Amino acid sequence: MNSVKTYTLFTDHDIYLFKEGKHYRLYEKFGAHSVEKDGVKGVYFSVWAPNAKKVSVIGNFNNWNHQDHILFQRWDGSGIWEGFISGLTWGTLYKYAIESQGEILEKSDPYALSWEQNLQAASLVSTTWYEWDDEEWLEKRWKNNSLDSPISVYELHLGSWIRDTENPKRFLNYREIAAKLLPYILDLGFTHVEFMPVMEFPYDPSWGYQITGFFAATSRFGSPQDLMFLINELHKNEIGVILDWVPSHFPGDANGLHRFDGSYLYEHEDPRKGFHPDWKSYIFNYGRNEVKSFLISNAMFWLDRYHADGLRVDAVTSMLHLDYSRNEGEWEPNVLGTNVNLEAKLFLQEFNTAVYKEFGNSIMTIAEESSDFPLITKPVHDGGVGFGMKWMMGWMHDTLDYFKEEYGDRKHHHHKLTFASMYMYNENYMMPLSHDEVVHGKASLIYKMKGDEWQKFANLRALYVYMFTHPGAKLLFMGDEFGQTGEWNFKQSLDWHLLDFPIHKGLQNLVKDLNHLYRSETAFYENQFNPDGFEWVEADDTDNSVLVYLRKGKRKDNVVMVILNLTPNVFDYKVGVDKGAQWEVIFNSDHKKYNGSGVESTVFREDQEEWMNRPKCIYLKLPPLAGVVLKMKKDRKYKTPRIKQHKK
Repeated sequence: MNSVKTYTLFTDHDIYLFKEGKHYRLYEKFGAHSVEKDGVKGVYFSVWAPNAKKVSVIGNFNNWNHQDHILFQRWDGSGIWEGFISGLTWGTLYKYAIESQGEILEKSDPYALSWEQNLQAASLVSTTWYEWDDEEWLEKRWKNNSLDSPISVYELHLGSWIRDTENPKRFLNYREIAAKLLPYILDLGFTHVEFMPVMEFPYDPSWGYQITGFFAATSRFGSPQDLMFLINELHKNEIGVILDWVPSHFPGDANGLHRFDGSYLYEHEDPRKGFHPDWKSYIFNYGRNEVKSFLISNAMFWLDRYHADGLRVDAVTSMLHLDYSRNEGEWEPNVLGTNVNLEAKLFLQEFNTAVYKEFGNSIMTIAEESSDFPLITKPVHDGGVGFGMKWMMGWMHDTLDYFKEEYGDRKHHHHKLTFASMYMYNENYMMPLSHDEVVHGKASLIYKMKGDEWQKFANLRALYVYMFTHPGAKLLFMGDEFGQTGEWNFKQSLDWHLLDFPIHKGLQNLVKDLNHLYRSETAFYENQFNPDGFEWVEADDTDNSVLVYLRKGKRKDNVVMVILNLTPNVFDYKVGVDKGAQWEVIFNSDHKKYNGSGVESTVFREDQEEWMNRPKCIYLKLPPLAGVVLKMKKDRKYKTPRIKQHKK
């Protein structure tokens, strides 16, 4: 006897939107929902399995029996199976037994809010109910997340940022992480944190990028409410939260989305479009309306139920290119004869349109995109893909390549630092020094630097000055702020003991002060996505490996100057300035508090001599492997000693 009763949460309009790919809140309908029918409490289940012959709910409540709780198939051709089971409560374990084409598949719920932690994890009847206390943040986050506000992001992996010191194998839960992360972020001055995927995943070495439970916060670190507590606490302290989101692919686990109802339901049936050769995973069918509804609903879910302030979309390049990681003959051009995945592009446009329509500019979407695909951050109505920002991967690679060079050879690679100015306003860029750069034999950031230990740290301090003063938002991966020496290892905590050493503590102090400088000097962020915000003073001094540029705010008199000396030499330097401009050094990465050599960089002379195509000039001492920041100051009197002219 079937113990399932008829029940539905779907209206005819819901079904219409679902079929059209326009239903963006499917999490309110699909999955397991605690409801009451005829005065009896229980759980309503619904699942999309159009090719199934029979779907039953199995779990610890019926000894995983396939015959006792068979769902009803809707009459409207939607492919939805649904029904009500009385007596079930939160915490019930369940799966769907899907009979199709002579086989029975046991699948976890794609819309489940919680999953078990084991190889063939079942779903749990759960809830996202939580008493939020972040209204003040939500009301004003449009300003904190806007493109003309400082955006400095700390990227971290929850399982390896810090662990239990007495039991290093134990993960801290979300609430324990909150107690440690909140004061740390406040002290260092980052404006946002970015969590690598918090969605449920079965395989730790995937770092969370092989997701099975797209609507479930991973139970490794606690319940949905525990994650909400972490986000709520960050918000109450004016720290934004960005989540990594992975609509690009999913693993082939038996309990997951792959061949969900015995057919290629969520993935594209053509392996040239549906299988990822690098990751051995499956690619969503972006041309199927129901799949688009699933994915966009998933994005909405994290922004809505978990109050996320932004989504960083992983592997966008692989989504947009049909030939990504494929040899000739392994891909097929689109109807236009090009390599663009037109269905994926349209999906991303619809995703961005939907979330910005729902949440306005109070949230942000960020593309991890490494090609020169055009108009990633341009509006959809202008033919763009519609993202708020894009990772500036070219800048990251060129910059790290430069800092690996011998000092005598850097003059031959000067263009690697100046080339970014040719395209830095083509998109709204976020400048990432991310987890991808400190794994798989690439070495930690500190060991990418050239020279002995002191020089390595001096180089990294100079690199950070360059990043924080360059146009664009900022992102730094955990551990890089204090010079983690080993490559990132997801199996263990960061090496926090390194902060006992002055050279590591000095680097951390530098990052803290750079965050403060970036946030306090409006010239660094007011025009960070506007060509009016940047001007070269000297881009061609290759012999001395010196760069000089201005950052400008919205007021004409709001200007700061940045000078980078990327050699280990100390020398006096002559810089051209505009008429009437007098300057003082407000930041020096060679300061002893950063474990620098302590060379004091001060402006000691000003002349009425044209230099660098400017009517006046100033002289200052440049510290070794350092960045200095200057700001205009009125009515300053300089000493005027005779100095040796520096070669131009």
